[in-house]
Amino acid sequence: MKKYLLLFIITAFVMSCSKKVEVKGKITGSSPLERIEFVEASGVATLPLANIGLDKNGNFTGSFEAPKDGMYVINYAGKQNLIYLEGGQKLNISGNSMTFPNEFVVTGDAKKNNDFLQASQKFLGEYGSKINIQQLMSGDEKEFLKSAQKIEADINKNVEDVAQKNNPSKGILEWKKNDVKVTILNLLANYEMTQRQMSGNPSFKVSKAFKDYETKLEGNKDEMVKTIPLYRQYLLVKLSPDFQKYAEAKTKGKTDVITSEIFAQFLKDKKDISETAKDYLLAFVVAQDIHPGAPAKNTEKVKKIIDTDIKDAGIKADLNKMQIAINGLKVGDAAPEAALVKADGKSYQLSENKGKPYMLFFYASWNPYISEATVPVLKEVVNFYKSKMNFVFVNVDDTKDQFVKTSSALLKGIPGTNVYGEKGLESDIAKKYGVYGFKLPCFVIVDKDGKIASRSFVNLGEQEVVTILDKQTGLSAPKVQPNPQMMQPGIAVDPSAQPANPQPAPTK
Repeated sequence: MKKYLLLFIITAFVMSCSKKVEVKGKITGSSPLERIEFVEASGVATLPLANIGLDKNGNFTGSFEAPKDGMYVINYAGKQNLIYLEGGQKLNISGNSMTFPNEFVVTGDAKKNNDFLQASQKFLGEYGSKINIQQLMSGDEKEFLKSAQKIEADINKNVEDVAQKNNPSKGILEWKKNDVKVTILNLLANYEMTQRQMSGNPSFKVSKAFKDYETKLEGNKDEMVKTIPLYRQYLLVKLSPDFQKYAEAKTKGKTDVITSEIFAQFLKDKKDISETAKDYLLAFVVAQDIHPGAPAKNTEKVKKIIDTDIKDAGIKADLNKMQIAINGLKVGDAAPEAALVKADGKSYQLSENKGKPYMLFFYASWNPYISEATVPVLKEVVNFYKSKMNFVFVNVDDTKDQFVKTSSALLKGIPGTNVYGEKGLESDIAKKYGVYGFKLPCFVIVDKDGKIASRSFVNLGEQEVVTILDKQTGLSAPKVQPNPQMMQPGIAVDPSAQPANPQPAPTK
């Protein structure tokens, strides 16, 4: 029997108005091919807000709109860490490429908050290493509650001590206090689950004292579910036993049901859960069903769930944006026009290809897989299909000068039109086609009528690509396919998002 388990991600965040954060800094010993990304850590389907390049000396500068005051993820060279940011701040950050972003120094507006954050996180790491979790989870309930309350008190004392030393803002202090409560709630949920499994009794119940402690910690449920992903994890863990039974009953004899489809139905019967909580919990599960290569029918199911079952407009928009980023635009829709320019400065319109199918190839010079893995296969594909279709190579480097250098060197001799999206990953075309650093290079096929003919691909070696190209051109590719190659280590979804959320979510 298929098990529908709800897996979760931990991160956190707080609110305010959307304001720009100015970022600059230096990573000593860094390569100019490396990039720094900033991702909101509390969203339901988070995507990078900024993807900033470094120069040969490791210097970088950029800016982005911060949806909320709160926790953000820094991605760099496959590593991640958390940083607390507030709209309107000028962030100065520095570190060494060997240890960044596990270790970094913040100066300027964000210093006090992040000194507080780093000190409190360091304490948690040291304190947590001394706790025997296995012993705690398997012990007597009375002793467990006593230990949980001591853990809460110890962490809160450290929060107060560190706050006195660093004088953080009210926002991050409130976040930290809520974070402590939610950490203990998850500890309680895991204890209850462990005890139920150990007893072998599905109807196992904890005591009134246990429930009273939970109630005391929860406080404003809707505020916590909106601002603390770890609280969403707690709720999902609590719902798991009931959902498991529900899913097994509803999917018996069926093979084409997706988890979010069943979870949406499950939540409709939960009268004790607010609409706000339902939106956030469903959004997490929906994000897990958005992944590269998902069958078209599943993609349509997910789209319908987003449109009909998610009530919050902001959450709905984030999920739709995530679906475009991961799966691409809807097949059959008109391919969006976008501002593009050639190396000679002349503007270019995608509609110039109307009457002939074409392939869009999105790339940037800093992607390490292009020259070795992508270009050789691209040459084979272009040479075979060029008589029946066009190829448009869209560069999303940071500057037009870099585009000119890259296109003339990397794609020299390959038939096609070389164009540039002004501002790179912040360009008009990148936004319309859901192009992010984590999915470069990528390919989209458009038919002769200017309509989307494929999902977004990151691998030209996929049989599905060949099938669509054959259909659009009337040609028949050789049976020996180009060698499949990995264009990138893998696409991660946040679920947070990480997720949600398409970025890896941080862990504490």
